[in-house]
Amino acid sequence: MQNHKPYYTRDDISDLPHLSSLPGEAPFVRGPFESMYRQKPWTIRQYTGFASAEESNAAFKRCLAEGGQGLSVAFDLATHLGFDSDHPAAQADVGRTGVAIDSVEDMKRLFAGIDLSQVSVSMTMNGAVLPIMATFIVAAEESGVPRQQLRGTIQNDILKEFMVRNTYIFEPEPSIRISTDVVEYLSQELPNFNSMSISGYHFQEAGAEPALELALTLANARAYLDQIADRGIDLDAFCHRLSFFFGVGMNFFDEIAKLRAARLLWSEEVERRGATSDRAKRMKMHCQTSGWSLTAQEPQNNLIRTTIEAMAAVFGGTQSLHTNAYDEALSLPTDHSARLARNTQLILQHETGICDVADPWGGSYMMEALTQAMVNKVRGYVDDIDAQGGVIAAIESGWVRDRIHESAAQTQAATDSGRRPIIGVNRFVSDEELQSSTRQIDAESLIGEQRHRLQQLRERRDDEAVDHALAALSASARQQQGNLLALTVDAIRARATLGECTRALLLSWPRYRALSRFSPNAYAESRRHDASWRRAQRRVETFSLNNLRNPSILIVKLGLDGHDRGARVVAAALANAGFRVELSPLFSTPQQVLQQLHKTGFDAIGISLLSGAHLALVQELKTALDREGYADLPLFLGGVIPKEDQTRLEAIGIQHVFGPGTPMERIVESILARVALNATEPMPINIRSI
Repeated sequence: MQNHKPYYTRDDISDLPHLSSLPGEAPFVRGPFESMYRQKPWTIRQYTGFASAEESNAAFKRCLAEGGQGLSVAFDLATHLGFDSDHPAAQADVGRTGVAIDSVEDMKRLFAGIDLSQVSVSMTMNGAVLPIMATFIVAAEESGVPRQQLRGTIQNDILKEFMVRNTYIFEPEPSIRISTDVVEYLSQELPNFNSMSISGYHFQEAGAEPALELALTLANARAYLDQIADRGIDLDAFCHRLSFFFGVGMNFFDEIAKLRAARLLWSEEVERRGATSDRAKRMKMHCQTSGWSLTAQEPQNNLIRTTIEAMAAVFGGTQSLHTNAYDEALSLPTDHSARLARNTQLILQHETGICDVADPWGGSYMMEALTQAMVNKVRGYVDDIDAQGGVIAAIESGWVRDRIHESAAQTQAATDSGRRPIIGVNRFVSDEELQSSTRQIDAESLIGEQRHRLQQLRERRDDEAVDHALAALSASARQQQGNLLALTVDAIRARATLGECTRALLLSWPRYRALSRFSPNAYAESRRHDASWRRAQRRVETFSLNNLRNPSILIVKLGLDGHDRGARVVAAALANAGFRVELSPLFSTPQQVLQQLHKTGFDAIGISLLSGAHLALVQELKTALDREGYADLPLFLGGVIPKEDQTRLEAIGIQHVFGPGTPMERIVESILARVALNATEPMPINIRSI
């Protein structure tokens, strides 16, 4: 956030109004509850889910048996984007980044043998929130658990998806209606289930520094409060049903200050809107350690990073916490690494005495000054958002995505230059290559199982009842009447699938497509005097002079992976180095890539993939390129790619795999060297167009 002073004194905190408050007292800087962790430590959650419902169910049971106290469900990308597992667009991504849920039968298998009246369940779902929440409600209902006993949280934070994570389905306006319908229904039907978890975590993962993460989170929260108030829901009766979700990175002191400042700013915001009760003004939060801070190089160092980040979350006063596994920069976590991640929290709770005192940083000259500095910086960002016309206008103009992109690019530049040290990556690098096992998903087998189950479901159900329920859902969207979650519950109970519920809404609201863009100057501004970067630029300049044109590259996101931080930063760096760069739309298909190649030739293609579907998607693209006469076009791949897959990717046709932590100058020089081999022609030629 800022450069810290060498030391702090009483003068740094002399005018701060919140210093006299205690834990459990507004504005809750020192914690939302008086006793904090003395009576009840924070809840240990593990974000879990992969492949089939049965495999994820087994992982849930292991988590609970080994000290987990709540379940957090990870869904696969097909589920997030509203596709059934047998949809052609979903084939490469089924079960890879989370569990595949096509119907209430999958949800019942997911929680088989787990008493939902006793376990709190958090579900990270936004775009397909209606069918996922409905399958959970019906699954619980059919297992004999009354709605009133269900505890947990549905994320239901759709605005964030349009800013960073991109697992949206519909345009912003109907998406907000869906989100608000969920809030309204759960407020009436599930009194102990939180209807929204407003997320800052994904902003941090996409590159936002702590103050920007908090400002965007609060800006979204204000927009949701406006929608909720328009429904006539009383904030004093409702606000305690909201929770917040923050990322915690390696800026140790600033992360603690961020969480303390978050409670102060939220308390003020809710009070400004007329709420009077402490329960309404008290912010409850879940935290997760940073995924982006994990390194593929010397991955066991990540155990230390995660421990430090977990301590920052606890010192900041979180109510629940997920600790990332050390091998997540390589693949999905193994059972061994997930257990170590849980044990990190158990050791903090049981062996350190860290739970004994509420807000041990309270009154610290430094921490109180940093908290106030965070408050001031966040208010400045919020004023900027208001100047844009509010958060939705700031999304539509691209202002939010530009600020996050700039922050991410500056962080990457600081890392590449060594100004931001990372042990084992750009400082104290070891020559020893450590071997780590990785989890492999048998996607082909899973897809076959899901197709078979979908076929059985469709054969056994009452199609007339399904059609009637889906027609009612579609009419509600078209006529702007009725509660969409209530109607989705009816459809799911009749055995409609997740994809069918989505298609019923797509009849009224087309699937949303966002533009991809990047800033060429976002990366290199802070490296203009850096010798290694200038050397890479000069090599590109030499190529351009010798060939009377700039080298060119098309950067693509294949499949359903919406995480575009890396793709946009690489695009910015290559453009500043002197490449002509085009960034394809998210969720590109091989056919769309070919259309771009036909329209504008390129010297190379860069593929960004973080979903684990690299083998299938790269093979599909390579086959299409060969068929259309682009067999000699060099392909490069960046993302989380297990080492054992790299040889197979090279056999398919990938020239080089760039893993996490690869400096930008190395990417520039590697691509340029391969492009130079093809420089006898001004551009790869499509022989079928001659």
